[in-house]
Amino acid sequence: MRDTDKIKIAFVAVFTAVNGWLGALAVPFYFLLLTNIIDYATGIVAAVCRGERVSSNIGFKGIAKKVCMWLLVLAGHIVDFIIVEMGHTMQIEFGLNCLVALAVIFWLLANELISILENISDIGTPLPPFLTKLVEMVKEKSEDSVLINEDK
Repeated sequence: MRDTDKIKIAFVAVFTAVNGWLGALAVPFYFLLLTNIIDYATGIVAAVCRGERVSSNIGFKGIAKKVCMWLLVLAGHIVDFIIVEMGHTMQIEFGLNCLVALAVIFWLLANELISILENISDIGTPLPPFLTKLVEMVKEKSEDSVLINEDK
């Protein structure tokens, strides 16, 4: 078997496993991964344009931050699992089994998109004003959609 075939098999196996594990969250999670990569790349270019030092230590911190984002999604997925299992125990069916994880992903996506827009602006590319406002509105809506009453 050729090395390229082995790579293809590994690639398909990983994505099949992720799709099976995440289910309905797979596509939003892939968008999060894509925005992570774009933010990392534009962040490096923007740092150079700002005259900042780019180092492996700073790069490692950026990668660690992205991995922690994925761990937040995992934490949300675990919370969803617990809620659904408790619902089954109490004979309550929920229509959506991934609400917390989905809210986490949307919030992280909005943050990543804001960061990408800031990086692109620092690189010197003009931004349409409505785009930044739109992304900030998405972030606010994702926060508002799962507000828990803290007054009690």
